[in-house]
Amino acid sequence: MTERTVALASFHDARRVLAGRIGTTPILGSSTAARVLAARGIRVGDGRVYAKAENLQKTGAFKIRGATNKIATLTETERKAGVITLSAGNHAQGVALAAHDAGVHAVVMMPAGAVRSKVDACRGYGAEVILFGEHVGETWSRMDEVQAERGLVFVPPFDDPHVIAGQGTVGLEILDDLPDVDVVVAGIGGGALCTGSATAIKETKPGVRVYGVEPVTSNVMTLALERGESVQIQPVSIADGLNSPRSGEWTAALAARYLDGITLLTDAEILAGVRFALERMKQLVEPAGAAALAAVLFGHIPIRDGERVCVVFSGGNVETGRLGELLAGAAELEVPPAVG
Repeated sequence: MTERTVALASFHDARRVLAGRIGTTPILGSSTAARVLAARGIRVGDGRVYAKAENLQKTGAFKIRGATNKIATLTETERKAGVITLSAGNHAQGVALAAHDAGVHAVVMMPAGAVRSKVDACRGYGAEVILFGEHVGETWSRMDEVQAERGLVFVPPFDDPHVIAGQGTVGLEILDDLPDVDVVVAGIGGGALCTGSATAIKETKPGVRVYGVEPVTSNVMTLALERGESVQIQPVSIADGLNSPRSGEWTAALAARYLDGITLLTDAEILAGVRFALERMKQLVEPAGAAALAAVLFGHIPIRDGERVCVVFSGGNVETGRLGELLAGAAELEVPPAVG
């Protein structure tokens, strides 16, 4: 696997680019989540599990960070040409808004079955939306053709150092608000959020452990690390934001260097995270955004007694018409009652 690095200075540079353009999201705490872990024999520090609420970010997800940072690097010629990207939804929205704010035309490619609210949001931000393919892999092939036909600049969804630096500012903010954090957990789609945050965190505080989470049926990063080479799959998971059809060279290299492990979850477990976030934390979090919480609640993340744990709620773009269906598919998760 090719050695690739993103310097800590790049994350701080990205933070300066983002200042005043996006919001700094809060960190929430859940004592109920801590009770679930206590029932498993795991006692977390401060008596609560923390969550970085990127579901409250502009566009409803962290993706606006990397898109804004990448578009800020464009030359005047590239700005005039316009940009193109592909996404199941959240990166598309991030690029659409970042391009709009920068005065750049954006074309976003999305699978034909993309969540309708995400498609509508992209159009609302002024982007040209092209729906194509049954899955992101097919969309990617068509995007390559459209990019060549129109001479557009590609804004990668994950495998780009500027995108990674932008997403990794999440890690810097976690350290600001939780300087004594011991464990950070984030979902992995393409991997820019998880590996970018891991890089920023560990280059600042090497003792913090960072774990990634993938669906069992959308495990491209796990496969890439096992094989030591780029991998392509046809991902199928309810967590559409984690359905990357291919691994990235940048993100896989950073994962190999900085991640302490990757755990795999079933869709039912992920949906239990959605239900818990809504019912117990009053946060509407999409399946991809709830995967990290689910991994912690089901005991898939190694946590030592007294450690402070923070998960990332990476997105909150749920098609509300499907919410009942999503909640009905959740695995059972026993929540002990509060005492006293």
